[in-house]
Amino acid sequence: MNTLTPSPIPSLAPTRRRELRALAHPLKPVVSISQKGLTETVLKEIDRCLTSHELIKIRVYDTEREKREELLTALCAALAAAPVQHIGHLLVVWRENPKAEAPAETTPASTRRRAAPKLTKKAAAAKTDKAARSRPITKGKPRRPTRT
Repeated sequence: MNTLTPSPIPSLAPTRRRELRALAHPLKPVVSISQKGLTETVLKEIDRCLTSHELIKIRVYDTEREKREELLTALCAALAAAPVQHIGHLLVVWRENPKAEAPAETTPASTRRRAAPKLTKKAAAAKTDKAARSRPITKGKPRRPTRT
């Protein structure tokens, strides 16, 4: 990844931005930017998080509002991500993951094996009892054992 050649920042429609803000509300920040600022390792970590999650929160420490806005634009330009929200020390960034859409076409339930049907108690007892194997299982009310 080369941070010197900035990519175009994708634009978001206001309705899509509102949806993403709502989705980002319960999220916790996954990356923190502190004293050293936006380094190569921080960019790689943000890139990894965007690849796996698409929508992330980033916490920024020890900077003024103008510097945070510059940081957000530099970050989005370097990673081809869209800025969603900037409130206080939190930045919300989104980037679509094209690989995530391909597996969504196949349903995971159709590829999963079904479990074997469970045996009833009577069938399980008949299966383990050798004497019960020779006689058929009759339906109806079972007989109570006689008391002696």
